[in-house]
Amino acid sequence: MKYTQDYSAQIKTIKDAVKSADAVLVGAGSGLSSAAGLTYSGERFIKYFADFHDKYGINDMYSGGFYPFDSLEEYWAWWSRHIWYNRYATDVNSVYKDLLALVKDKDYFVLTTNVDHCFQSAGFNKKRLFYTQGDYGLFQCSVSCHNKTYDNKATVKEMAEKQKDMKIPSELIPYCPVCGKPMTVNLRCDDTFVQDDGWYAAKDGYSYFLQKNSKKRIVLLELGVGGNTPAIIKYPFWRLAYSNEKAFYVCINNGEAVCPQEIKRRSVCINADIKTVIKDLL
Repeated sequence: MKYTQDYSAQIKTIKDAVKSADAVLVGAGSGLSSAAGLTYSGERFIKYFADFHDKYGINDMYSGGFYPFDSLEEYWAWWSRHIWYNRYATDVNSVYKDLLALVKDKDYFVLTTNVDHCFQSAGFNKKRLFYTQGDYGLFQCSVSCHNKTYDNKATVKEMAEKQKDMKIPSELIPYCPVCGKPMTVNLRCDDTFVQDDGWYAAKDGYSYFLQKNSKKRIVLLELGVGGNTPAIIKYPFWRLAYSNEKAFYVCINNGEAVCPQEIKRRSVCINADIKTVIKDLL
């Protein structure tokens, strides 16, 4: 009962903070997409990757992305399937649309490490989004010989449909139109990551949002951000909350909701399912 009362008070505090805020900055990690149903392990993984699990002992989609496959045909069989089911043929619940309903009437911006495009699919304004780590929907040169990315939906769909025995037809392997090297997915995993014009435009949009709201009443809404890349969202949000007395920090993360002592009086941390919390906020 004490937990229920505390939780209800936390929900009211967040509601009041959002209502009175001049702006809302959303920081979203993989926990938000997991709450939406895009889990990378367990039943969903086996549903789409049982053959890779049986052959190589791969147990989840994340680790499978680093597996050293013997051929490009097998590499793209994995990645086309991975991209198709996590970027294009997604079956997500209402959590992203509920989040939009929560912030749409505010001056909002989204900073995210997610690469699954769920924000735009749910109706978020693409000019208010900064995907820092890339996009499953883009190809780039594997040696980043030039700073341009390419939409991949048609190619990925054909790869996913025509693959057989965990291999795609060789003629479907994508190659860089500039240097002829194999293409890869636009994901930040090493120093070959391509930051194209769209990436820099989004970065500028984020910088402008921070500048114009640096002294205003802003809610920093952190959702599902773990300890994998804290320097992108978590630590900057803590610094923003510390430097602006009008800022209010919210962390919703099942089992990992924490904040520094220095900003505790202007923070709410909820260890609960993100989908449930957002519905309760509505």
